[in-house]
Amino acid sequence: MVLQEITFYLFSAIIVASGVMVIAARNPVHSVLFLILAFFNAAGLFILVGAEFLAMIMVIVYVGAVAVLFLFVVMMLDINYVELRQGFLNYLPIGALIGFILLVELVFVLGTRFATPETVGATGAPIPPLSEMTNTEALGQVLYTRYIYLFQASGMVLLVAMIGAIVLTLRERGGVRRQSIARQVARRRDEAVEVRKVTPGSGI
Repeated sequence: MVLQEITFYLFSAIIVASGVMVIAARNPVHSVLFLILAFFNAAGLFILVGAEFLAMIMVIVYVGAVAVLFLFVVMMLDINYVELRQGFLNYLPIGALIGFILLVELVFVLGTRFATPETVGATGAPIPPLSEMTNTEALGQVLYTRYIYLFQASGMVLLVAMIGAIVLTLRERGGVRRQSIARQVARRRDEAVEVRKVTPGSGI
């Protein structure tokens, strides 16, 4: 039990330190590397509580896809970060006000989370022991039965966000040849094929 507590505090301390360094690091590449370190330690915490499926998802999805994508994007984009930081002090009061409002909202949400009878009943619902059901099966049953509508709603929100990102970044550039399926289908044989009579030795 003592070893488990020591491991928990070790992982937690590394996560907090990595989160601070993600914000405080001057180099954005270093920030992404600290973010990857935080993800790995969060996976360790999931393993401590017996949620090995979430730990695997944390490593495969967040570290293997999201964080690596961040790293490649930051390394490929030629961004002048010195120029971006020049107007930081001008927006500091507005940013501090928004941060304070978000903090107050979080306090209200966390304070009333276990106050309503509905949430108390939902959090007190029995969870099958691991001896009867695996972690992945238990998570799937809870996610696709009790929270199926919220799960579908979150999927729709992500779909709309993906479509919006594609629409915002789609730009029409001149001088670029694009495929037109309608024009290809509507072409006739005389427009696509030209028969020429070539005399031997003269070429085309």
